[in-house]
Amino acid sequence: MRFLIQRVSKASVEIDHNVVGSIDKGYCVFVGISDTDTKETADKMIRKMINLRIFDDENGKTNLNLDSVHGELLIISQFTLYADCSHGNRPSFLEAGKPEPSEALYDYIIGKCRENVPGVAHGVFGADMKVSLVNDGPFTIWLDSDVI
Repeated sequence: MRFLIQRVSKASVEIDHNVVGSIDKGYCVFVGISDTDTKETADKMIRKMINLRIFDDENGKTNLNLDSVHGELLIISQFTLYADCSHGNRPSFLEAGKPEPSEALYDYIIGKCRENVPGVAHGVFGADMKVSLVNDGPFTIWLDSDVI
């Protein structure tokens, strides 16, 4: 499982020119799921993400987590996080999870995040989405379940 986390001052996602999710301060999280991922993998990734201390404290040091700043989450499914560009110029997505189990795990992630974070918005799995965000910093973190 892969999470690309961007610390944002605001973010939103549109489908067919309609905003389906938006947040203020928090994380815009792009979620890539593989066929080997499980609920246990998701739990580990969620714990790591919500406890990351990447918000500035009163001294400008990155010491505060999402809860400390009353941050929100915008969760976006993105199978392209499993792009393999090692051969040729056209990415392969063979490592990305199959749609049905990946969608179920994506829904699980949203539900688990809602248990821990008051403000959770999300996109629609498999939809053509337009994501807008203001990356605060910029600050971007890559979490891969194989290395955490």
